[in-house]
Amino acid sequence: MPTPPQIVTVTAASATYDVHIGTGVLANLATHISALSNNPKARLFVVTSPEIWALHGPTLTASFTTEPTILQIPAGEQHKRLATIERLAEEMAHARADRDSILIAFGGGVIGDMTGFLAAIYMRGIRYIGIPTTLLAQVDSSLGGKTGCNLAAGKNLIGSFHHPLAVFADIDLLATLPPAELRAGLQESIKAGIIRDRALFDFLDTHSDAVLAGDPAALTEVVTASVRMKANVVAADERETGERMLLNLGHTLGHAIESATNYTQLLHGEAVAWGMIAAIEIALTRQTISSEQADRMTHVICRYGPLRGFKADAATLVANTAKDKKSRSGTRSFILPVGIGDATIVRDVTDEELLAAAQGIVLTASGAAE
Repeated sequence: MPTPPQIVTVTAASATYDVHIGTGVLANLATHISALSNNPKARLFVVTSPEIWALHGPTLTASFTTEPTILQIPAGEQHKRLATIERLAEEMAHARADRDSILIAFGGGVIGDMTGFLAAIYMRGIRYIGIPTTLLAQVDSSLGGKTGCNLAAGKNLIGSFHHPLAVFADIDLLATLPPAELRAGLQESIKAGIIRDRALFDFLDTHSDAVLAGDPAALTEVVTASVRMKANVVAADERETGERMLLNLGHTLGHAIESATNYTQLLHGEAVAWGMIAAIEIALTRQTISSEQADRMTHVICRYGPLRGFKADAATLVANTAKDKKSRSGTRSFILPVGIGDATIVRDVTDEELLAAAQGIVLTASGAAE
């Protein structure tokens, strides 16, 4: 049964838009897009993967009288490259997409990041709408305006800030997610709770059975709270010059793990979870967090696992962190929890501290991988 959507407004310096969250959100998609476009003749182009289109294509197009043009790309982080962006742009040009055209990102985080970047650069910028189909994309990557693709040298090293017209997060789409994808996405919500929303963290702690079972009401609560937290951070720091860096808790080592394993061993949320465990360990070693809170954070992270293991060299992980986008003038920025609902940006984490934390998760993860 569809429920009235929750609406969270993102108000950034360069854009304001709504995130619609609930069940049955796609039922009136055409009406929503028509109101947003202010141009009934605007052509729509959907970027998606064959798997997502096979599962949810009919739901997306049900409310349209004229079906959008569909652009399909393979799923997976390995396809998040400039070559893919160029191919999509060529297909749009051949289909005579113009500056009034609207792109629709219909998929997970990879699809969303690439579609947003394509929208940012096609004809020097056109509009796009996000329809995230994974939990990770619904709670994090679909809003905030970060778009881009990967280089061999590192993740998301090419990109642009380009906000969507709107985001439609339909909880019904999560019902077809594999359990591992759902759990991986929930790690981003745990991150949101740790850095800025203790109530969200407490909800994830006390309602884990309902959340992991995919209960729509519980998932709506988690997605709405996660989106609201991120919207508040983006409003305060759109271009990631300060507070927005907090959203990267677990990501410095998480991205290093993904790079060291060629994006083949873990889902993004799983890599972030290992990175958060390492960050908690560094904070505990520095005695800037209590052992009780550290234990509770780690316990909740692991409860939303089990975290799959990986094989990597700790020294390689530390070296990979030098490629992190948050590094400025050779100084590494690192996010450490201060307590549940509070985190801080530090710039004095040494290679020795990072190596010790990396060795700890590598040892645990290698045992899990066997």
